[in-house]
Amino acid sequence: MKSQKVRDLDDRELKHQLSEMDEQLFRLQFQMSMGQMDGLKKVRAMRRTRARIYTILREREISAAAAGEKK
Repeated sequence: MKSQKVRDLDDRELKHQLSEMDEQLFRLQFQMSMGQMDGLKKVRAMRRTRARIYTILREREISAAAAGEKK
């Protein structure tokens, strides 16, 4: 998922995406440990997307705190 697409989502949708991705990532890692799958690229892409989501959530949190301090 591209960063612009992630930025267009609201916080509730991002947190929902994170919970789904955590569950899916757990399944993929379990399958890889059992030797059932060669999904290394998929796991890497999912970890990158999770990092993007966490970064955007943190940016929003910081900007909200800064806006609160200015008032």
